[in-house]
Amino acid sequence: MKLYYHPLSGHAHRAHLFLSLTQTPFELIEVDLAKGAHKAPEFLTLNRFGQVPVLDDEGTVIADSAGILIYIAKKHGLTDWLPNDPVEAAAVQRWLSVAAGQIAFGPAAARLITVFGAGFNADEVIGRAHAVLKTIDEELAGRQWIIGGNKPTIADVALYSYIARAPEGNVDLAAYANVAAWLSRVEDLPGFVPFVKTPVGLAAAA
Repeated sequence: MKLYYHPLSGHAHRAHLFLSLTQTPFELIEVDLAKGAHKAPEFLTLNRFGQVPVLDDEGTVIADSAGILIYIAKKHGLTDWLPNDPVEAAAVQRWLSVAAGQIAFGPAAARLITVFGAGFNADEVIGRAHAVLKTIDEELAGRQWIIGGNKPTIADVALYSYIARAPEGNVDLAAYANVAAWLSRVEDLPGFVPFVKTPVGLAAAA
């Protein structure tokens, strides 16, 4: 099993993190985004959108971070990470959608400005980031994990990376105590691998 990734991609980190948490054997292959390796013909045969991460499981190719989380959980029958119960499964899907929506267009976009020089409106994306973080902080009140229960799910994995590095995009996490406690719980999980820190934004002064 091979995971094509870039160390500064939060989407790639989700996949890397879950493979490590589940003790799934895999090989990391770094894709040199700066040199355009993700747009090379050989990579586009794996993912025609030219994005990381991509998982190649002996010819079965999964080219989406949420898809990779679901694939690994389903392949190994990890119903603690991806419940079969319809209500819990729907709750997981809700937060996967938030990760692909409000997180991607909030804290992830804010970080893209400082790390990669993306041309987003900083005030707009930082405002979106605080809106979704406030909601998540409220959701975590009295909970250990985002859908409740006493164990994490792939929803927690999908949300973690860009929230953890939100300060790199000038998004201050100080007001979100429940989020901070949740981040610590994720980081205490056996097999946790950190997302590379970049000294930009608020993180530059930390």
